[in-house]
Amino acid sequence: MIAWIPWKIAGKELKVISRKRSIIFYTVGLPIFISIVFTVLLGSQTTSGIPTTLALGAESIVYVFVVLATFLPSTIAAYSIVGEKVEKTLEPLLATPTSNGEILLGKSIAAFIPPIVSTWIGASIFMAATDYVLIAGGLGYYYFPNWNAGIMLLLLAPLAGILSIEIAVVASSRVSDVRGANQIAGLILIPFLAVFFAGAEGIFSFNILNLLIFSVVLLIFDLVMFFVSKSTFNREEILTKWK
Repeated sequence: MIAWIPWKIAGKELKVISRKRSIIFYTVGLPIFISIVFTVLLGSQTTSGIPTTLALGAESIVYVFVVLATFLPSTIAAYSIVGEKVEKTLEPLLATPTSNGEILLGKSIAAFIPPIVSTWIGASIFMAATDYVLIAGGLGYYYFPNWNAGIMLLLLAPLAGILSIEIAVVASSRVSDVRGANQIAGLILIPFLAVFFAGAEGIFSFNILNLLIFSVVLLIFDLVMFFVSKSTFNREEILTKWK
C-alpha cells in the first residue's frame, strides 16, 4: 500500500493541474504549435534546399523538443509546491504521515508525465510531417525515426525534465510565489540553449556519442540534485514559516 502513495499523490496533483487551463494550454499546446511551425518552415525550404542538408537541420530541430522538456515541467513543479501553498491546499498534505520522499515523488511524477508526453507527441508530429516533406522534396527514404532522435527524445529529454523538476523544487523552497520559482528554475534553460546554438553554429554535433555523453552528464546532475532537493524540502518550515 505504501508503495502506491506517490501515485495517489500524483493522481491528486493531475486532477488539480487539469483545472488550470493556462498550464494545460501551455504544456500541451506549445509542443504541437512548435511542431507545426517548424514543419512549415522546413517545407518552405524544400524547393531551394538539398534534402540531405534539410534532414540534418530537421534533426537539430528535434533538439528543440528537448529544450521544451526542460522547462515545461518546472512550471507544474513550481505550482504544485508554491502555488498550492499560496492557495492553502498544501498544508493538509504536509500534515499527514506521508514522508517527504513520497510527497516529492508524487509531485514529481505529476510534473513529469504531462510535459514529456506532450513533448513526445509534438516531436512525433514533426518527424512524421518532416518525413513526408523530405520524401516529397526528393530525399528518397524516411529520415525519421533514427538513433539520434531516439536518444534525444527517449533519454535526453526525460533526464532534462527530471533535472528541471528538481531545480524547481529547490527554487520553490527559497521563494514564496510561483513567478519567482519559475524565474529561478528557468535558468536551467541556459546550458541547453547554449548546446542548441553551438549545434547551429557547427561547434557541437548532434551525433550518438555526443548525445550519450550529454545524457551521462545530465544523469550525474540528476542524482546530485535529487539529494539536494530532498534535503531542501522542509515540511516543518513550510508549515510554520511560510507566509
